[in-house]
Amino acid sequence: MTFSKIALLFTAAGLLSACGGSDDSTPAIETGKFSLGVSDNPADAKMVTIGFKQVVLKNSAGSISFDVSDNGELKQVDLLEFQGSDVETLVSGQDVAVGEYQMCIYIENSELANEDSSYVQTMDEAIAGLTTNSNGSCGGVGADDDNTGRLFFNKAFTIAAGNNSFVAEFDLQKGLQGPKGNKDYWTLKPTSVQLVNTAEVGAIAGSISDDVMTQCEVAAGGSEFSSAVYLYPEATALENMDDFRDSESQFIMVAPIAAARVNPVLDANDDVVSYDYEFGFVVADNYSLGYTCVAQNDDPELPNTPEDDPAFFIHTDEQEVIVINGETTERNF
Repeated sequence: MTFSKIALLFTAAGLLSACGGSDDSTPAIETGKFSLGVSDNPADAKMVTIGFKQVVLKNSAGSISFDVSDNGELKQVDLLEFQGSDVETLVSGQDVAVGEYQMCIYIENSELANEDSSYVQTMDEAIAGLTTNSNGSCGGVGADDDNTGRLFFNKAFTIAAGNNSFVAEFDLQKGLQGPKGNKDYWTLKPTSVQLVNTAEVGAIAGSISDDVMTQCEVAAGGSEFSSAVYLYPEATALENMDDFRDSESQFIMVAPIAAARVNPVLDANDDVVSYDYEFGFVVADNYSLGYTCVAQNDDPELPNTPEDDPAFFIHTDEQEVIVINGETTERNF
């Protein structure tokens, strides 16, 4: 990995000059270690591969750019390989002046099916391009190529002295949109990514019993199922658990915060021993959980209800799910 310090270096030089030169009496600028990884919540796809180019931090003093490519090639990450607490590192242990920052992540957009770029592989093995519809610079810095998309984290965060580890958590169930109209590529909404400080979060993990899965599938009917656990604010009743949608939830319905795919766990003989889920980066608080076996029917652009055909519904819930910093809360359905 290579990285470049742009305006911050000039700012530091100005501070040294203002202090009367660069002799041994000049106070050092305090720095902290900055690390960034990426992780995923689920999507109804087999692979969601992003070609990462660059990470840029900016503040009032200027910008710092980290080239995250692998020897000049895109750093391709299949987000579905990094669910729950699993993380792929983009930036590791770089010295950054302490202070408040905003961040941009630059990826390669590809409207064409190209396994050397950003792409989605669907459950039927088909390959399609993947883009994000945001672009532009970050404090005057950023990849200028036409095929570059930007994920911008508007909320400021602090880098303090010591180690600072952050994760860009992609909520693909909420923000990954399939081809629409005459477009044959997928789109990643920039708002589907949030930045979390790993020092301020815990985790939720558990399993789904065979009985619960079977009961849900019987209630749903049909033959296609996609199991997921949805995370809701504290004390969200089962009947009030809503879907992901662009529009606001109506009346007493409550929108989910995130979702986690339910994955089969195999033993040494490749036999399924359990069906597990995990939310890897959850801010310490009290939550409710909802389980569904028809997550594939939750279109993030449209309202989806039990009355629709195909229907979307939350089958059962868990309440009083308390998350503590640095700990994993276990809750089974």
